[in-house]
Amino acid sequence: MIRLLNVEKAVDTKPSPTFLLRRITLDIAAGDFVTIMGPSGAGKSTLLAILGLLDGEYRGEYWFRDQAVHGLKPKARNDVARSSVGFVFQQYHLLDDLTVAENLDLPLSYRNMKPAERASLVADTLDRFHIVGKKDLFPAQLSGGQQQLVAVARAVIGRPPLLLADEPTGNLHSEQGREIMELFTRLNRAGTTIVQVTHSEENARYGSRVVHLKDGWLVDPG
Repeated sequence: MIRLLNVEKAVDTKPSPTFLLRRITLDIAAGDFVTIMGPSGAGKSTLLAILGLLDGEYRGEYWFRDQAVHGLKPKARNDVARSSVGFVFQQYHLLDDLTVAENLDLPLSYRNMKPAERASLVADTLDRFHIVGKKDLFPAQLSGGQQQLVAVARAVIGRPPLLLADEPTGNLHSEQGREIMELFTRLNRAGTTIVQVTHSEENARYGSRVVHLKDGWLVDPG
């Protein structure tokens, strides 16, 4: 599904550029559950942003589902991201002025779907994630675990083949964190490819492979 060839990311600094990623070559197969680990500043979130097509400013090649996305213009890259990638953030990133149901509908609004089809998919997702009773609540009325559950539901409502998660349990207590990781496991078993960034050895055990970064270099491809 994913192939990176000599990917490098740098920022302009004086007297010379500062590299965030160096010569990253990495393959991720469809159906993998990959964990990216490393110390702070290793380049984990930078790599995840590139994988999620949020960042196109890098050198090297990125092939996603046999498509050379490194050669795409920003609009085309965004179109691929919206149709094929779900993203879960540590800070949830729900819109405070939208209800749970409206937050779930948001990513569908960017697609060419009829309103009735969108409403049906939202209803199915609310039921699938056991949050029907929360559909008219706003994020501030939910616990942290419930907000993250809604964030995961929003990320996968369009059934993307790739789910990326950046410290998805960082703001949750241990029981809530286990619930989210068990949910990831079920999604992975159903066919979703997952790549997560985490500092948690416990969370890493839910995956099938651990990739280690250090100072922007890939030191262990798992």
